[in-house]
Order: sequence, then structure tokens, then C-alpha cells
Amino acid sequence: MRKIFTLIAALTLLAGCTSQEVLNKLASDEGYSLSSNVAFDDASNLKLDVYAPDNAKNAPVVVFFYGARWEEGKKEMYKFVGQALAARGFVTVVPDYRLYPQTKFRGILSDNAKAVRWAHTYAGRYGGDPNKIVVMGHSAGAYNAAMLTLDPQYLKAVGGNASWLRGMIGLAGAYDFLPITDPDLRDLFGPPEHYDQSQPVLFVDGHNPPMLLMHGENDDNVPAKNSHSLATRIQKAGGPVETVFYPKMSHRWILETLATRLQPQADVMLYVNEFVKRVTNGSTPQRPPSGLQTTVPQP
Repeated sequence: MRKIFTLIAALTLLAGCTSQEVLNKLASDEGYSLSSNVAFDDASNLKLDVYAPDNAKNAPVVVFFYGARWEEGKKEMYKFVGQALAARGFVTVVPDYRLYPQTKFRGILSDNAKAVRWAHTYAGRYGGDPNKIVVMGHSAGAYNAAMLTLDPQYLKAVGGNASWLRGMIGLAGAYDFLPITDPDLRDLFGPPEHYDQSQPVLFVDGHNPPMLLMHGENDDNVPAKNSHSLATRIQKAGGPVETVFYPKMSHRWILETLATRLQPQADVMLYVNEFVKRVTNGSTPQRPPSGLQTTVPQP
């Protein structure tokens, strides 16, 4: 397994590429159809990519939001995610959204909500079932997914409904990060008197769909306390939540191990796969055997 990681690291250095670029180059082009640059919001010139498994019929639909601090990123950087999820039988939608400073957090969440609305309307054309939508994200994208799940105003504002969501998956997400001290983030989530309206933990009411929160305990970018805090709030409110914490998992690695070539390195995709299939089949969510938290040791 380590040989795979070493090879990718070497290729990254030799090619002058980021690890995500290498993973995209290694991602298969077989087993799915890619529909690129599908418009979903003409007013803001926003587009999305759809990864549809071959012969998909009434398949679960995963809408994946990328992260990078709400300030950078583009959908093409996440081919390895779209391919890996499609390989599990999920119609996968990866949208772009406006970034800061072009817009602030409410605009970002509105764009994400419009992508979900598009998925609900058009997923059937790609073999997906509009009644089996799961939102998923990494880092800032996990924040976006959590806010759409916990605060119904964003989907409602674009003509949608929070009942469309069958589940939410957050990888290394930011959910409870007051006080805000960085100047750009203070502006992104401002004005200060409205900071409380930006925190997912403050919208927990126990009526959320099932949520799977996964985090590395040694995450230096977004502390794992974010997932601990949100999960505890949901549990106390009586809502369905499952957690997986890895003692040795970095902020970026929890995302990159979704890639087909890296899945033997960790079991992140196994949890994602099982959760999506279970919640979209209408099964009752099962809490981890230890209660709220499952901690997975890493080799």
C-alpha cells in the first residue's frame, strides 16, 4: 500500500503537479459517462459536471461540494472524486459556485442550493433517482453541505425543500468555528452581529436527515473539534448522526483516499459507500457500536 503512496508522491514531484492533478490523471475514464459544463445557473454563469455510471437506473445521487476555504477551487480538480463515487454506482454531481470575494457565505450557499435543485430536477436524465439525494463535501464544502442540511432557508429560497435530502456526508468539515479572527473570514461571514447565523451547530434541531461526519484527529487545517461539536449537538437533540474519527489522518488525505488508486490506504470510501446505499434505501441509520463515536486506527 505504501508503494502506491510513494509512487504518487514521486510523480507529483517529477511532474510539478499537485497531488490532486496526479490523482485526476490516474482516474479511469471507463465505467461512466462524464457530462461536462452543464449550466445550472445562467445568471451567475455557473456550471457543473455529472459522472453517470454506465446503465445507471434509479441510482443514488451524490452532490459533492469541494472546499479550499471558500476562496478557490474548480470542479475539474475533482475528477478523481466523481469517478470514484460513480464506480460505486452513484450519479455524482460536482458543481462550481461563486467564491469569496465575489460573494459572501449566503451567496455561496444559494449557489449550492441551486445545484441541488438542478440535481432534483434533472438527475433522472442521467439514471439518478431525484428522491435519493445525498449532499457531501470536504472542508469548506462540508460546511456548505451541513448548512443546506440543517438550515432549510437556502433550499426553500430557490424553490426547493430540505426534505429532498436523504443524508449528508462531511469530510473534515468546519461546523463550529466562533470566534472568527481571520480578516477575510470575518468579511466572508460578516457583519459580526450575524456571525451566529453562519454556524451549522446553531441550527441543530434534531430533525435533520442522517449525517455522517468523518475527521482526522491530527487535522491542522480544520480541527476535529468541529465534527465532535456538531455530532454532540445532534445527538443531544435526538437527531441521527454517525461519526468516524481517524487518529492519523490529515486534512487533505481524508479526501484523497477517496481516489480509486488510494482506497486501499484507508476505509473512508467504504464508510461513504455503505452510508449512501443505506440511507437512500430507506434503512434505519445504525449508530456506531461504541455510541456516538467510532475511532478507526490507521496503519
